Amino acid sequence: MENNINWNFDNSYSRLSDAFKEHIKPVAVKNPELVIINESLAKELDLDLTKINKDKLSSLFTGNTLPEGSNTIAQAYAGHQFGHFTMLGDGRAILIGEHITSSNKRYDIQLKGSGKTSFSRNGDGRAALGPMLREYIVSEAMHNLNIPTTRSLAVVKTGEKIFRDTPLQGAILTRVASSHIRVGTFQYVAAREKKDELEILFNYVIQRHYTELKDSKNKAVDLLNIVMDRQIDLVVNWMRVGFIHGVMNTDNMSISGETIDYGPCAFMDTYDPKTVFSSIDHMGRYAYCNQPIITKWNLSRFAECLLPLIDENQKKALDIASEKINNFDEKYEDKWLKMMRNKLGLVGIDDKDKSLILDLLAWMHQKKVDYTNTFCHLMNFKTIDVKLFNDNIFMSWKERWKQRLKKNQNKPEISNQLMRKTNPLVIPRNHIIEGVLDEANENKLVSLKKLLKVLEKPYLEQENINNYQLPSNSNEKYQTFCGT
Repeated sequence: MENNINWNFDNSYSRLSDAFKEHIKPVAVKNPELVIINESLAKELDLDLTKINKDKLSSLFTGNTLPEGSNTIAQAYAGHQFGHFTMLGDGRAILIGEHITSSNKRYDIQLKGSGKTSFSRNGDGRAALGPMLREYIVSEAMHNLNIPTTRSLAVVKTGEKIFRDTPLQGAILTRVASSHIRVGTFQYVAAREKKDELEILFNYVIQRHYTELKDSKNKAVDLLNIVMDRQIDLVVNWMRVGFIHGVMNTDNMSISGETIDYGPCAFMDTYDPKTVFSSIDHMGRYAYCNQPIITKWNLSRFAECLLPLIDENQKKALDIASEKINNFDEKYEDKWLKMMRNKLGLVGIDDKDKSLILDLLAWMHQKKVDYTNTFCHLMNFKTIDVKLFNDNIFMSWKERWKQRLKKNQNKPEISNQLMRKTNPLVIPRNHIIEGVLDEANENKLVSLKKLLKVLEKPYLEQENINNYQLPSNSNEKYQTFCGT
């Protein structure tokens, strides 16, 4: 079939009972037009794009034509959104199937912005071009920064207007994920209070993501531990590059440990732990510094769902789960300290490391210094005005840092290697993304493609990338929006 492009579907989630999903087709669009396709990701997925022309690709990636073997569903889930529990589901996304590569890796292929489902509530089920391209840019940047993430295969315009505050161009993003199972999926099932459904979902997750647990004596406890470790690793990575997710609701925490749902996300320029970009986060719940705290909170909600599977005795189950969740702070601190040592090229452990790190961050905050470029400066890359670093407090700190670098038989090349692997030279700067999206709305894609090219190698020196490294010179508070 000519619109197959080598899809190899085996749709295990759609074989679960209807409690977990709704069978529904994408709503057809008027005039699909391909904006961008991720050819390197297509290759990784063993997809052959040479057999199909642009018009047919546009039709395929809007759901106007569905590939052989697909089985389209909207998944049910719940979520604590800004702390308030709601029964939810895919209100504007449809899973077309699970594609298996030649190396036997399984990926969800989802169309985001594909029209109304029974979970849409009052929404139109559609998405705008700007937010879909933002997700494409940022998710691909995260992948190249070596941070676990869902990825973007294509963005296609629908040829239809959608209405938010103003009329916008409609678009559909094809999202690729190791799965779309969330903490909120477990919450949805737990809220139905049917233990057999909980066991079905639990066993499915073990089979799909964590087969190493299949012989475990207490699979539920071990799953909680492994998901906690994955989430700590993920958030430590976000903190490493100054990424702010912006909407860490429980329905946006993936069981696989991937970053999912790039709504009001952004990267921090000036270092300020309380940075918030989301226009709807009025209380700073999901600020940069709160991301670890919210991760622990979300994991506590996951643990609550697993209680019936941890032990039949409710009190015993609660005690076991509480003990595991209480390990979070120490685990997070250990991993965060290790990451920060790597950012500073520190080998081994010294009992003064934490104060060295915190003193640098306090100085950066006080002087409103760019987060990414401070570490570039320490690696001897001149990315911003060096006068900033002639400050007496910083010079004194730098001397302490240099003394610490000499400890543990450290060699300069080892420190340099650590720092070069940990500190990106370039991130997706917010003002650059906005400029690129403005041009894309006028059908100009040159800047978009240039930005994506630069973001492919964020740790390597590249020619003519200085403009991509500079923070915005605007004093206006930058805001991002969910795009729903």
